[in-house]
Amino acid sequence: MFSHKLNKNEINALALGEFDGIHRAHRKLIEQLGAHGAMVVIDKNRADITPRRRRDEFVPNPCFYYDFSHIKNLSSEEFVALLKKDFPNVNKIVVGYDFRFGKDRAGGADELNKLFNGEVVIVSEFCYDGISVHTAKIRAFLQACEIFQANRLLGREYALIGFVQKGQGLGSKELYPTVNLRVDEYLIPGFGVYAGRTKIKENIYNSVIFIGKRVSTDGKFSLETHILDTKIEIEENEKCELFFVDFIRQNRKFFKLDDLKAQINEDIKNSRESLKSCKIYPDQLTRVIK
Repeated sequence: MFSHKLNKNEINALALGEFDGIHRAHRKLIEQLGAHGAMVVIDKNRADITPRRRRDEFVPNPCFYYDFSHIKNLSSEEFVALLKKDFPNVNKIVVGYDFRFGKDRAGGADELNKLFNGEVVIVSEFCYDGISVHTAKIRAFLQACEIFQANRLLGREYALIGFVQKGQGLGSKELYPTVNLRVDEYLIPGFGVYAGRTKIKENIYNSVIFIGKRVSTDGKFSLETHILDTKIEIEENEKCELFFVDFIRQNRKFFKLDDLKAQINEDIKNSRESLKSCKIYPDQLTRVIK
C-alpha cells in the first residue's frame, strides 16, 4: 500500500487517463511524473479490472477523480481550464498517444500543446513481447481464460475482491472445503479452474480457484477457492482477495463424486506445480505463505 500525502497545490505534474488495470503501459506515464506528480482519473464508472478507488493501491502517486458524467460536455478549452483551476501549480501534463478529451472526444494529445502553457509529454504506444498493451486486450485475455497473458500485460497477478457467502456445503463433507465468494465490481475471468492465491486479512495462501456453474452437482454458478494445506475459519461476509496465477483446465461434468474428487486431486497437484514455478512480480504487494 502506498502513502499519498500531496495536496493539489503541491502538485506540479499530472498524468491523465482512465487507468483501469494500472498495467505496464500506464506505468510508462506514471514514470514521467516525479515526486510531486499525480494522476487525474477520468472515471466512467465502468472500470472492472481495477474498479473504483483501488487504483490508489497500485501507484506511488495520489489519484484525483473526475466523474465523466460531470465533464463530458466541457469543450477542450474548458477541460484544460478546469485542470489549471484545480491544480494551480501544474507545469507538466503526461498523456498517452491515443488520449482524447473534450466534448465528443474532440481534442487529441497534440491539442494539449496548444491549450496548455506548460510541458506536454505524449507517451508512445507501448508493446510487451510484441503485444500492444491496452485495457481492452487484458480484458479479452481474462475472459478467454488466458490468465498468463493477462498477467504479463498487467505486470502483476490479476486480483479481485469478494465477500464470503454460504455455499452448498458439499465440499467440506464429501470433497474438499472451499470458501465461496460473492463478487460485485470486478471482471470475473472465464469459467474454469485456476492456480492462485487467497488473501485473508494480512495472510496469503496458495489455492485452487474454481469459477463457473457446478455442472456436476446443483448447476448453480459459483466462485470458490480451496486453500492448500491450511484449515481456515472464516466468517460470512468477510473480505477475501483472490490472485490468479495460472489456468489449469476448463470446467467439466462428472457423473460420480468419486470421479470429481479424483479430478480435484489432479487440479491440486497441477496447481502446486504452477505456484512453485510462477513468477512473482516485483510490484505485487503480497506475502505468500507456503
